[in-house]
Amino acid sequence: MAVDVLLGLQWGDEGKGKIVDVLSAGYDLIARFQGGPNAGHTLEFDGKKFVLNTIPSGIFFDNTVNLIGNGVVIDPITLKKEIDKLKDAGHDLLAKNNLLIAKKAHLILPTHQLLDAANEKKMGEGKIGSTLKGIGPTYMDKTGRNGLRVGDITLPDFKDRYQKLVEKHVSMLKALYGEVADFSEREAAFFEAIDLMSKFRLVDSEHFVNDYLRKGKKILAEGAQGTMLDIDFGSYPFVTSSNTTTAGACTGLGIAPSTIGDVIGIFKAYCTRVGGGPFPTELNDATGEELRKVGHEFGATTGRPRRTGWIDLPALKYAIMLNGVTQMVMTKADVLSGFDKIYACTHYTYLGEKIDYMPYDICSVDAVPVLKEIDGWNEDLTGITETSEIPAKLQSYIDYLEQELGVPIKWLSVGPDRKQTLTLH
Repeated sequence: MAVDVLLGLQWGDEGKGKIVDVLSAGYDLIARFQGGPNAGHTLEFDGKKFVLNTIPSGIFFDNTVNLIGNGVVIDPITLKKEIDKLKDAGHDLLAKNNLLIAKKAHLILPTHQLLDAANEKKMGEGKIGSTLKGIGPTYMDKTGRNGLRVGDITLPDFKDRYQKLVEKHVSMLKALYGEVADFSEREAAFFEAIDLMSKFRLVDSEHFVNDYLRKGKKILAEGAQGTMLDIDFGSYPFVTSSNTTTAGACTGLGIAPSTIGDVIGIFKAYCTRVGGGPFPTELNDATGEELRKVGHEFGATTGRPRRTGWIDLPALKYAIMLNGVTQMVMTKADVLSGFDKIYACTHYTYLGEKIDYMPYDICSVDAVPVLKEIDGWNEDLTGITETSEIPAKLQSYIDYLEQELGVPIKWLSVGPDRKQTLTLH
């Protein structure tokens, strides 16, 4: 058996949570492999809506085990809120016993969030657009080899280790920014959440996942954010702090590259981005506002309005290459209903040349999109349940994208609900 990987091919917010939920019934294990609580995976079914920040999106299926992998950074407070909300909605995860947490996953401390906010404030207009969740500083402590991990909460000297790291953060805040905000209330909430976390199964995730592989179990690795936010290959420095690509599944779960099976890449029928950084196809006009309004393009976690634009084929080809994508999912096709004309970026004009690939620097040098006009479709897609009902002009758009990108679009999402998903191949 192999580990299938599901991840975003754009700048995040492609609809990964919904698709993981749709596919989960066919898997024994869903495993988050990177990122932190800046993820906002939205799931809708049976008239209810859930937003998951850290918990894998297969949590609603009793047959599916869900693992928060070692590559994830965990804010215990946020995780507790998620667990409590799910319990209030009738999903008691402790009772179901289907949530596991990797011992090697790193913990986000209250002072990590103070560092995040202070750094973003100091950067002023040059700020990254951080969600201020403390994710970047936590990964910095991880690579600096002095972070705290989930497994540490079982040790008798955990509070001493915590205090030592907090004192380091406080001294940094004083030295760099001249002030330290009061975090006593959040600290109390942190230790309350740690108590809850300790009641879940804490596992050596690399052994757990590989044992599942040996037993022939079906595994799906769930990514967060999107390829264009990858710390190595994204639009640096306007990126996240982890590897959002297929390679991140190997280090984020402890699996060998040879175990990777299908790579399912998700993209919107158009494009969005949250926070600062380059966005070649961005629409700062009435059309962009209409996309935002019709698509409800506001962050599931932060509520921030998303920037909107047309689909970007050079960026998608780049993401497909980096990830080894074998199948694709196109989401939010329903949002484009009603646009007489839509557009696809086929090339960039870059430093006086016409190119069809993602260059080294699109932050300080503009990549001006070369757009192809495509006929839109006026039909409402949200009620269709059969592929035979797909409008001809939408099918033509799908065919065009498959030809350009060289990968089949296997699923089409025509609405936010679990049922509004069509299998095309």
